[in-house]
Amino acid sequence: MNHAVASSAAPALAPSTALTLRPSTAADVPAIARIYGHAVLHGTGTFETEVPGLEEMARRHDDVLAKGLPWLVAEEGPVILGYAYANPFRPRLAYRFCLEDSIYLDEAARGRGVGRLLLAELIARCEARGARRMLAVIGDSANSASIGVHAACGFEPCGRFDQAGWKFGRWLDVVLMQRSLGAGSTAAPVDV
Repeated sequence: MNHAVASSAAPALAPSTALTLRPSTAADVPAIARIYGHAVLHGTGTFETEVPGLEEMARRHDDVLAKGLPWLVAEEGPVILGYAYANPFRPRLAYRFCLEDSIYLDEAARGRGVGRLLLAELIARCEARGARRMLAVIGDSANSASIGVHAACGFEPCGRFDQAGWKFGRWLDVVLMQRSLGAGSTAAPVDV
């Protein structure tokens, strides 16, 4: 479960600093863990209820990169504002051309288009490696920011799981969205 336009307290940003999207490195893991930890404690975009430690976040980061999949960060000056990555939707081989995206943002990035930029770049990189479908499994049907970012990037609703999670003393739905990548299903894929 992923997709939070979540927030956390980041250092103040210089007003003239340009936004940069780049592949993440191991040095980014503490900032990634800070952003995700805030989402776990305060958001419903993830159904995780306990903040994973730095070692676990490093393991997750390394796992994605070891699969040859993109994990991107958006930074403004020295400050990481958010991150996005793709992972296989399911582990079975038949799903290898179908990826699930995850996006998490710092509070300083909210409403600035950072999530949309990260998702657009993630889509482009996944298309370039031969992926044919991207899925969004969005925690909380009230997560209008994440639903809106995905819709703006060409995702269409394809389902919903009602009351699938229990967090913060209430039931939460899961919204499913999908988008074709590259040639989609019009031609056979090529293994990379």
